[in-house]
Amino acid sequence: MEAPHLPRQALIDAHGGGGFRFGGMSHRGSLLCLPDGIWPWPVGEAAALTDAALALVFARSSDLDFFIIGTGANAWVMPEGIRQKFREAHISVDTMTTGPAVRTYNVMLMESRRVGSGLIAID
Repeated sequence: MEAPHLPRQALIDAHGGGGFRFGGMSHRGSLLCLPDGIWPWPVGEAAALTDAALALVFARSSDLDFFIIGTGANAWVMPEGIRQKFREAHISVDTMTTGPAVRTYNVMLMESRRVGSGLIAID
């Protein structure tokens, strides 16, 4: 995967139009927000979540307690296989559409929680 756009966590300032604004930057496409940075995320829909798409999340499991998946414009039920991998990594996971996911991520980050998020862009 590419280098992070930003080598630290940051609040998400805006979303929509196919991208996000954060930390004085903007990005078109989905984002993976982790304790060590904000990364481009090649996921266009929740059904496309694979082990490869979540590899950075599980590689940083010792730095995360919570992970929020912003599923785009539509709700998505996480398959049991993916949910089990989060359980095995001791990471609480929740899915919600991207708007609420951004707001929840921002609140948890402001509370200094050990949180990460995968946010699927909405056009």
